[in-house]
This record gives sequence, C-alpha cells and structure tokens, in this order.
Amino acid sequence: MLCAISGEVPEEPVVSKKTGTVFEKRLILKYIEENGKEPGTDEELDPEDLLPLKTSRVVRPRPPNFTSLPSLLKAFQDEWDALVLETYNTREQLARTREELATALYQHDAAIRVIARLTKERDEARDALAKITVAPTAAGPSASNGDAMAVDNEGLPEHLVQHVNELQQQFMKGRKKRPVPSGWATADQVAALQQVAYADLNVAQASSLDTESDYAAVGGLDGKLDVYSVPANKVERTLDVGEPVTATAWTGSKVIVGTAKGAVKVLDGGHETASFATHAGAVTGLAVHPGGRILASVGVDKSYVLYDLETLEKVSRVYTDAALTACAFHPDGNLFGAGTQAGSIKIFQTATGEQAESFALGSPVQALVFSENGFWFAASGKGQATTVIFDLRKSGDAARARELATGEALGLAWDYTGQYLATAGSQGVTVQMYTKSSKQWSEPLRTSSSAVALRWGDEAKRLVVVSREGVVSVLGAKEE
Repeated sequence: MLCAISGEVPEEPVVSKKTGTVFEKRLILKYIEENGKEPGTDEELDPEDLLPLKTSRVVRPRPPNFTSLPSLLKAFQDEWDALVLETYNTREQLARTREELATALYQHDAAIRVIARLTKERDEARDALAKITVAPTAAGPSASNGDAMAVDNEGLPEHLVQHVNELQQQFMKGRKKRPVPSGWATADQVAALQQVAYADLNVAQASSLDTESDYAAVGGLDGKLDVYSVPANKVERTLDVGEPVTATAWTGSKVIVGTAKGAVKVLDGGHETASFATHAGAVTGLAVHPGGRILASVGVDKSYVLYDLETLEKVSRVYTDAALTACAFHPDGNLFGAGTQAGSIKIFQTATGEQAESFALGSPVQALVFSENGFWFAASGKGQATTVIFDLRKSGDAARARELATGEALGLAWDYTGQYLATAGSQGVTVQMYTKSSKQWSEPLRTSSSAVALRWGDEAKRLVVVSREGVVSVLGAKEE
C-alpha cells in the first residue's frame, strides 16, 4: 500500500470511503483542512469519511531510488528545482502585493489632497464672504447699475415694509405716556425675590433661554432643547436639534433656534417646520419683531437676515463690516440693533436695512436689549464689569447715559414698564431699577448664583434664570 499523496508506505494509513484511495493520515488531514476536497477529484471529503487501516508493524526499507549516488543526486536536484520554483512563485506574489499596496496608497494620498484642497477653498470662500463690507450710502446714482446694493443688501418686500410702518405708528402711540399697569411689582416686591423652584435640565451647557406664557425654552451646546413648565417645575419635552444651539427665541407656538453650524430652525408643536442655512458660520443671536411676524438672525459672517414667519421664507439680508454677536428689535419695531465683535452697536432701519447710527461699547458685545421707554437700550461687553445704558436720542460719548456696576453680564432683560433691568452673569443675577420721578438708579436685588440668561415673568413678579450647568431656577415671592 502506498499513499496517494506521497507515494510512500504510510505510517498511519487511512482509506477514503468514497473512492477507496489510501492516504497517509497526517497528509490527507492537512489537505482536507486547506482544500476541503479529495486529492485528484472534485468530491468534497471530510475527516469522517476516512477509515483507518490496521497493518502489521514492519521495518520499512528505503526506496530503491535512494540506494545509489546518482539517485540521491537526482533527488536533491528535484528538491532544489521545487524550492526554486516555490521561491519564484513567492516573489511573484510579493511583487503583485506591492503593486496593489502602492496603488491603494496613491489613491489614499490623492483623496487626502482633494479633501485638503476642497477644505481650503471652502475656508477661503467663507473668509471672503466674511470680509464683504457694504456701506448703505455707496449705492447712489454713481454706483454702476446699482447692482451691488441690490445683491448685497436687501430691503424688506413692500408688504412687510407696510406691516412694519403700520405697527410702528400703533406701538408708538400706545407707548407714549403709558402708565404702569395695575398690580405691577413694586421695588419692595422685586427686592424680596428669591428662589422658589429649580430643576435640572436635560441639556448640557445651556446657552440660551426664551419664555412664552408659563413655559421656557432652553437651548444647549449638546444639540438639545428643553421645554420647561414653570408652574409644574419640570421639563415637559426635550427636542433633539442635532446641532449645538447658540440662540433661542419663542413667539406664539413657534420656537426658533440658531445653531453653531449656521442654521436657523423653526419648531412648531415639537416638529421642525422650516430650516434655513443662510449664515456662513455660527448664528449668534435671534430676535422677534414686536409684531411677531418677522424674525431676525445675526451671525459671525457679518450679516443679519430677516425671515417671514408666516410664509417661512427668507425676505432680507444686510451685510456689515464686522462679525455680529447679539441683536434686538426696538419696541416700536422700526429699528433693529446688532452688536458686533468689534465692540460697537449698529442701529439699522428695519424696513430698508440702512444703518441709522452706531454706538461704541469698547469690547465685543455679549447682550443687547431695548427699553420699553423707546429711547434707551442696554448693552454689555465681554470682560466688562459694567452694563452700559445708551440714549438713542444722542450720539457719540454723550449717548452713554449710565454705566451700572453689574459685573460681566451674559444676559439682559428689561421688563414691560422699563423700570427694571435684570442682568445675568458669572457673578450672579442683579436687578437695576430706574425711578422716573427722581431720575435715579438703584439696585433692589443681587444674588450670587451664576447665570447665562434670564427672562421676566408676569407683572415682573418672577424671574426665570438658567445657569451654564443646565439648572433652571425661578425667582419669585416666597409663599407664607
């Protein structure tokens, strides 16, 4: 009996049940492991198909071909030829593998270069867009075709211009000599405000806050938005925005968020109803027109954009000469204020987008809010320990009506009567009060709890405050 693979007498013979062929057990098992078939056939073979043979133990003589020197030399030559052939095949396989690897590395390097080039072109385009500066007075009769102004700075459509003008007349008449509503919080009641409720939010790193009725919307840099019920003192809904939220506004049933990726998203009933990707960079502020129909957003791309919340369309865009960091509408709706990274506050005509005035704050603007009296607005700057009150009726240094020692303020909120200005910052929450009869400022309230944003509640008898760590607090009157 000879092994069908080695041609020698097997030490441990086995026979295939399928073909009756004899094999050396260790050789056929190795062959099956590598190929899964019987040598010389296409039939599948398993170790279970092998039947061991019992043979008498005898001393195996050497094959006749190894009994002479010529035979030995021929055997050595055959082994050498087999070794050389195997070496050649191995080198050929190595060469092919090297070629495939070189091709893969070249393709990978080319892909990296394409990505780098596209990234560079994108950054250059963003930088070029950010450097666009348009002076409203530049588009006069001497401007070629008037095209630059029409493309770069867009005024509101005629029907919205009429809407803004009608509301201005209405709000202006109602605001003048408007008395303090009955039941409004007194100075003593404001001074007695203290924490009456607090709750941990689901958002991480809270960045912005706005309120509507008894609810508050809090945006976070983790891409979530919490809707908090003040009476129930709990988070009733958490929405996934998908991008870091940098600004929040609430009007009617619509919650609007601005994101670090330049998107402005409108959420209604917990569902996204519109999304605008108009800013080349982060959105830094949102503001809703007093009429509730027009929304404004500002961003680091040196532009502000106006949207129609009824048709959910972008309707206007105006470029400036600096990155914008905060914004607010005048209570009459005819003016729009935007704070800049350069430390100035620019006042624009809402209808036309023309710049009406500019006020110097001295450091990057962090918060901006207009007073209901119609001629004051407050602004705070990065690193400044004071909040500055500006008078719209004056210009230059004369417009700085008052500097209030509030500490660095990240958020500002003026109440409906224009008496109380609330500030939120790392040093705590303060309320600054202006007494019209004596024309004096006072500070009825100061707390030590840090905050990033705050809003007044009904009749100025409540403050909703949110901290960077994602804790919302309600300051109100302690129940007896």
